[in-house]
Amino acid sequence: MRFALIVALLAGCAHLGAPSSPPRLRVRVRVAAGASQAPVSGRLLVMMGLPSYKGPLRPGFFPGPVWVAAQEVAHLEPGGAAVEFDPDAIAYPHAFSSVPAGHYRFAALLDVDHDYGYGGADEDDFVGPVAAVDLDADKSHVVELVLDHRGQKRFPTEKVAGVELVDMESPLLSAFWGRPIVMHAAVVLPPSYDKKPDARWPTVFEIHGYSGDHTTAFFRAPEMRAQMESGKRPELIYVFLDGRFPTGHHEFADSANNGPWGRALVEEFIPFLERRFRMVAEPRARFLTGHSSGGWSSLWLQITHPDTFGGTWSTSPDPVDFHSFTGIDATPGSKDNAFRHNLIRIHGKNVSTFEEFARQEIVLGEYGGQLASFEWVFSPKGEDGRPMQMFDRATGELEQPVLRAWEKYDIHKVLAAHWDELSPKLRGRIHLIVGDEDNFHLEEAVHMLCDFLKEKGSDATCAFVPGRDHMDLYNPSKAFPDGLDLQIAKEMQAAYESSRRPATN
Repeated sequence: MRFALIVALLAGCAHLGAPSSPPRLRVRVRVAAGASQAPVSGRLLVMMGLPSYKGPLRPGFFPGPVWVAAQEVAHLEPGGAAVEFDPDAIAYPHAFSSVPAGHYRFAALLDVDHDYGYGGADEDDFVGPVAAVDLDADKSHVVELVLDHRGQKRFPTEKVAGVELVDMESPLLSAFWGRPIVMHAAVVLPPSYDKKPDARWPTVFEIHGYSGDHTTAFFRAPEMRAQMESGKRPELIYVFLDGRFPTGHHEFADSANNGPWGRALVEEFIPFLERRFRMVAEPRARFLTGHSSGGWSSLWLQITHPDTFGGTWSTSPDPVDFHSFTGIDATPGSKDNAFRHNLIRIHGKNVSTFEEFARQEIVLGEYGGQLASFEWVFSPKGEDGRPMQMFDRATGELEQPVLRAWEKYDIHKVLAAHWDELSPKLRGRIHLIVGDEDNFHLEEAVHMLCDFLKEKGSDATCAFVPGRDHMDLYNPSKAFPDGLDLQIAKEMQAAYESSRRPATN
């Protein structure tokens, strides 16, 4: 007791003698009366735009002019008292109080369903007006913000000609989760679909990248159907699949955390779609394509279900060889450190590190963020029921047990282990395209996989498009004068036509 008293007295003296803490910026956020009929909860995000920035207040891929701070809140009463928000406690890229005096803009957002890190604000969230604030030198200002309306709807509400939305409750996924899980797709039908009631068409299963969903079809369908009508694009049925899930992008892989998404697609959803639409229900007429996470997903589906699909055109896929997981050696035994690597580059210039990306994800909420999304797909389930992390978020050190579990999703390793069995089934069915300046260093892993395929004498095609990156790969180029999307469509049609011709000796 005496020792405790002495410690307490010394602590008190130290506090009295120490200089006062520097003033800190404070934020108060309230929910406007009428914004909701009930109390609201979620992850409260406050965005701050730097003085020189005039654009929308949302953070980007790399440190920029919009800073963000976060705090979990519960049961905020509409029209009730404001919640006090500390914008220094959990903030990116820096504590808000560290900014110099100047004119700033602030806005608040309440991420109700904790999915802002995946796709931004949606109709489930609460948002409010931007507040312009002049901060003085001592940062003693209190910024008052309000949440007064819902965000914009993510899904289009107007029907688009030739596009059918399809939902199906999956028995496999529902059994895994213990609640109804619904699979979604948007089906784009060719212009002659209604004019030829006896005809059937080959089908393209297209998978979006991270942050997307199947409603991409609503924006792309008008041009695609016009191209079909003019003869510029072959008539095919396009199924835009939905890889979006509360955990991020499930990548249509069977996983310990997300459930059997690959099996659900192949055993349940595709048969369901083929009963509803006039598709050629044969492997030779089922094609896969996708970009980024969709690129990985399409390649993964082709190699894990080679008897189901007739070919994949996978573009800028997520890492297909974990010796270069966006530049990190994420294979067992690696002494690499995630935080020692640059993650994002633009025109050859590094603009963000893996550590910065991870720090921002912590603020936005890692539930569904890109790095956590990989872990929900590839990692084993931890003792807390959540996926084990591939690297320590504080130090960047790789977790060896997790790396060993990830091996079964390393596409290069899977192909190497089962090459004798898979090679005959994959003949003519693998097509990889990536820019040689990919923003996330994804071409490095594609090179490794393509070197293996070449060594094995595979007829897989690998295209490294000069001067192209992750974002502009599909634009017309010398390699693809009409654009990559049309080129892929024509190659799929050619593959289908070839499969219809009788084999010759």
